[in-house]
Amino acid sequence: MKLTPIFPFEPISTSSFPIGEQWTAQIKWDGVRILSYYDGTESRLFNRKQNERTLQYPELTNPKLYCKADSFILDGEVIALENGKPSFHQVMKRDSLKHLSRIQEAKQRIPIAYMVFDILYCNGSWVIDEPLSKRQSLLEQVLMPGDVVQTVPSYRTIPELFQTAQQHQLEGIVIKDLTSSYPLNGKDKRWQKRKIVQDLIAVVGGVTHRDGVVNALLLGLYDENRRLWYIGHAGTGKVKVSDWNTLTEIARHLKRDAMPFVNRPDRSRDATWIEPQLTVKIQFLEWTKYRTLRQPSIQAFVDTPPLECTWPAGNDV
Repeated sequence: MKLTPIFPFEPISTSSFPIGEQWTAQIKWDGVRILSYYDGTESRLFNRKQNERTLQYPELTNPKLYCKADSFILDGEVIALENGKPSFHQVMKRDSLKHLSRIQEAKQRIPIAYMVFDILYCNGSWVIDEPLSKRQSLLEQVLMPGDVVQTVPSYRTIPELFQTAQQHQLEGIVIKDLTSSYPLNGKDKRWQKRKIVQDLIAVVGGVTHRDGVVNALLLGLYDENRRLWYIGHAGTGKVKVSDWNTLTEIARHLKRDAMPFVNRPDRSRDATWIEPQLTVKIQFLEWTKYRTLRQPSIQAFVDTPPLECTWPAGNDV
């Protein structure tokens, strides 16, 4: 049976911990959500948007090295470490590659790990209607952890796990109901995420320059009417000199006369407007009362479609 890519179950954001014996928690890894598909003959990898990533992660294309099942769909996160911590910036260096020669070189320079937390299909049968507790037991039976593939452990002491994540400056935790099934393309409170560091994917609608080189990005989010609202500018983060030079060339090709934002940015006098085609992951401290980001930091450029960069729930304009 040829396996068709699915949209995975997603957690909702929370600011508190649920109470009850049915809850467990796992570390939220700052990586790329990847589902591994093996139909007994062919192995393929897809991200949560159903974009194929088989080429980018050759370490995971031999399923017999990490799973005993004759066929399966595994759900997990591909991560890359920087200074001993998961780094979205590092893993995106792997995820964005397209050429085999560069992928093979990056395989040695940027090793990845696949942190598996669920199994959806096993030995020819769907198991998404089974409770999470049973799926976790099944996962323990069939997964063969090694240097590249690991099972994500679960903890019942949820506040303590959150404190540990804070101490190690990790992204946060995901809290899951052990009785929950796995609805495809679902999103509800049976899975909840509590983040330590806030982040979002924003659209670049303009840039500023210093000495002819781009030095900051003007960021925006779309509302339900597809209007782009300015939310702040970012000029720091994980961007190298070579990245700024590349952005300068890209901005030159995307330059436009009209401002793409419906509200005027505070840096509009010095801004060069560009077509809103670039998207970027931003970390930030909090939202200000003016609906802008406090201390935004650039993490990585991503391939998210711009119109999917919308206002988070509860913070609409």
